[in-house]
Amino acid sequence: MSYSADFIDGVRHAGIYAAKIVNGAKPGDLPIEQASKFTFVINLKTAKALGITAPPTLLALADEVIE
Repeated sequence: MSYSADFIDGVRHAGIYAAKIVNGAKPGDLPIEQASKFTFVINLKTAKALGITAPPTLLALADEVIE
């Protein structure tokens, strides 16, 4: 299982920051943002190899299930 910040959302925010800097904003004046979107991924193949079974309710919560 993995619960982490969404990579695509992070890249989008980096692009927004870059645009602000290119348009003349000072990097030191820009606020620091925390991740606001997260993804939850379950790898069933690895879980099966380890002898772990994921309950259906947990699988329903996952953003991505790797079989």
